[in-house]
Amino acid sequence: MNKKTINDLSDAEVRGKRALVRVDFNVPLDMERVTDDTRIRAALPTIRALLDRGARVVLMSHLGRPKGGKPDPKYSLEPVARRLAELVPDVKITFVESTDTDEAVKATHDPAARVVLLENTRFLGGEETNDERLSRGLALLGDFYVNDAFGSAHRAHASTEGVARCLKPAVAGLLMQKELDYLGAALENPKRPFVAILGGAKISGKIDVIEQLLPKVDRLLIGGAMACTFFKAMGLETGKSLVEADRVDMARDLLGRGGAKLLLPADATVSTALDAPQAAHTVTRDAIPANEGMFDIGPVAAAEFTRAITGARTVVWNGPMGVFETKPFDAGTRAVAKAMADATTLGATTVVGGGDSAAAVAELGLGSAMSHVSTGGGASLEFLEGKTLPGVAALDDKR
Repeated sequence: MNKKTINDLSDAEVRGKRALVRVDFNVPLDMERVTDDTRIRAALPTIRALLDRGARVVLMSHLGRPKGGKPDPKYSLEPVARRLAELVPDVKITFVESTDTDEAVKATHDPAARVVLLENTRFLGGEETNDERLSRGLALLGDFYVNDAFGSAHRAHASTEGVARCLKPAVAGLLMQKELDYLGAALENPKRPFVAILGGAKISGKIDVIEQLLPKVDRLLIGGAMACTFFKAMGLETGKSLVEADRVDMARDLLGRGGAKLLLPADATVSTALDAPQAAHTVTRDAIPANEGMFDIGPVAAAEFTRAITGARTVVWNGPMGVFETKPFDAGTRAVAKAMADATTLGATTVVGGGDSAAAVAELGLGSAMSHVSTGGGASLEFLEGKTLPGVAALDDKR
């Protein structure tokens, strides 16, 4: 990674200074309780490292999608502050109910406040428009800037991109560094064989990823409903499966260019409807009934995918193999997750690209069995597409 990190800062730049840290605390809440603290835990190494070096830590994050850039109590970060306090019981967490205010600036200068969590950045009207005046206001909250919010790095917002231009030094946190190192190494210098697995509903959301990965991988495994668009391009019956009719020609072109690199499911788990799991059964891909749809890859496909994954040295996965929230349509995703865990044990580098894949891995309790599980679905997808992430581009370069 060619961006500076907190490890590149001198003690003089850190000790006694205010570190303004953009974190990704966009976590699920049930009323006022955090139901999944994965993203909070992911930020703890950066917070601890800065505290250990004598900095005061000022945290800012968005949460949800409050309308109109205005405060909305149901999107307050106060429950997150309570959970953070439980995770770092030896450090007092000061929660400030505003962000770009004199009250917030005053809180950051309080020597007794070692960690300050500011209110939701999306309560600010200029956040999502990357307003320059807001960016300058946010810069008053710290002496240097740290972006540790990989999950928001693909958005050019005031708290992710604008402030990094107004407050220097502007560097990456440890989580951001880890994300970029794992994803970057997978794309730029993978150990081979390099296998990528793509799933999810639509080919349209993954076209750029396929185009970027196809020349680089040894095998590209296609699962999920997006496989059905390829089936249609092969002239197969797809029944009531989700097919993007306007992408069939594109799928046909990819089949021609991909050749033996592309591995499509040999069979499918089908049913008359998603809400009829009791009617689920397996058919070969050329025998999908006209009145049924595919909701998961089949067992033969799962076994073939498992062989490809466990024989790889680098594996990147983005997108589930079926509707994993509904049994028995979770079997394909489970098989891929287990194969990824087995590949890790065998010495492969395994990267799960956030979003639904990360949720599935977490649900199966296999997160720690992977080399890296990304905290950013959209950001990891754009990184895999080869796009520049504004929140990363704005950080200081290593000389």
